[in-house]
Amino acid sequence: MNAHLRTARIRDGSLLLRPWLPGDLAALLDAYRDPAVQAGSRAPVADEEAAARWLRAQEEGRESGLRYGFAVVDTALGDGPVGHVALHFPGPGSGSAEVGYWTAAPARGRGIAPQALGALTGWAFASFAGDGLVRLDLLHQVDNEASCRVAGKAGYRFAEVLPPHPPWPLAGHRHERRAAGGR
Repeated sequence: MNAHLRTARIRDGSLLLRPWLPGDLAALLDAYRDPAVQAGSRAPVADEEAAARWLRAQEEGRESGLRYGFAVVDTALGDGPVGHVALHFPGPGSGSAEVGYWTAAPARGRGIAPQALGALTGWAFASFAGDGLVRLDLLHQVDNEASCRVAGKAGYRFAEVLPPHPPWPLAGHRHERRAAGGR
C-alpha cells in the first residue's frame, strides 16, 4: 500500500480533507445526531462504541486501498470536522468508484459539500489515473434534492434513475463525473 495515499491530506481554500483521527469521536457523534446524516448513512453511528468502529473502518479502508474517508475541516470555522467525504472502490484496479459525503448541520449552506467533493474528485483522478480510474459515481435517494444540487455544483452530471435497493427503500439517482479524456 502506498503510504502517501494512506496519509493523504487535501487542501482547497479554507478546507482541509484529512484522515479521521481518534480525537474526532465527539464531532462524529454530534454529526450523527442529525436525522439528515443518519438517513443518508449506510453505517449509522448511535453511540461511542459505534463511532469507534466507524473510525476503525475508515483506517481499515485506507489500509486496504479500497476506501479513502476524509474528515472535512473548514479552517475558517475551527479545527474540528464539519463533514466527511469518501472514495470507495468496488475492487482493486476498478475503472470506477463511488463517492459519498455528508456535512454537519451547523456547516450547511456554506458551499462546503460541493467544494469538498470537488477537491476529493480532483485528488482521486490524479491519484488513481495510473490504476485506470475514469469514472466516479455519486448515488442518493430521489427525495434528496440537496444531494442533486451538490452533485451539479461539483460537476457531476445526472446519469440515471436507479431502482430501490436495500438498505435504500426509494429509487435513487446516479450522478457521474468522468476523468478528462474518459469516455
